[in-house]
Amino acid sequence: MNKILLIILAILLPPVAVFLKKGVGQDLIINIVLCVLFFVPGVIHALWVITR
Repeated sequence: MNKILLIILAILLPPVAVFLKKGVGQDLIINIVLCVLFFVPGVIHALWVITR
């Protein structure tokens, strides 16, 4: 999938972007928890997962 599209998706819907990049796993669970607690850390984590 196009990296620019994933970055835009990570800003709007972080768990979906992590799911598309990594699938179901530890990164997805961490991102969902971060998004439930606070939205900004979820976005930062999604961007980190996509760009590494």
